[in-house]
Amino acid sequence: MSLIGYARVSTEDQATMAQSEELHAAGCVEIYEEQVSGARQSRPVLDRILKRMRSSDVLVVVRIDRLARSLSHLLEVIDRLERVGAHFRSLHDPIDTASPQGKFTLQVLGAAAEFERALVRERTISGLQSARAQGRIGGNPGLRARDPVALRKVACARDAAYFEQLSVSAQDWV
Repeated sequence: MSLIGYARVSTEDQATMAQSEELHAAGCVEIYEEQVSGARQSRPVLDRILKRMRSSDVLVVVRIDRLARSLSHLLEVIDRLERVGAHFRSLHDPIDTASPQGKFTLQVLGAAAEFERALVRERTISGLQSARAQGRIGGNPGLRARDPVALRKVACARDAAYFEQLSVSAQDWV
């Protein structure tokens, strides 16, 4: 049995370091990192992991929303794991598909996560519409103004994330 960790962030200015540290502390022998929106089902790193999973391997994530943002995608991933005899575990959610209770909890939490995401999206759209009606523009004012300090911060964060990703994935491409 191998514990295989998967860490995902949505944007370039986010880092997977905290997730990777938790996965390592949980005993994951391999940790894969990916920077892609959770709303996208096409994820090259996750696809590569799912293709190499074997019987009794366990795919581990810190939180369920790091794996999937929709219940249908979550269930699709779990189905792919089950077809090869592998399991799924979330460290912060009471989910371990090695048991019937874990499978049930997974389905309930997946539905709740999808509902919460829809509510957040609805509130965000409403807030942006309200701001536009008041003449305000969303986004980072420093980036809109092309402020050198703001641009440098974003570039540094992007570079740090890129080099961290290279370091973690070096075994795959060397």
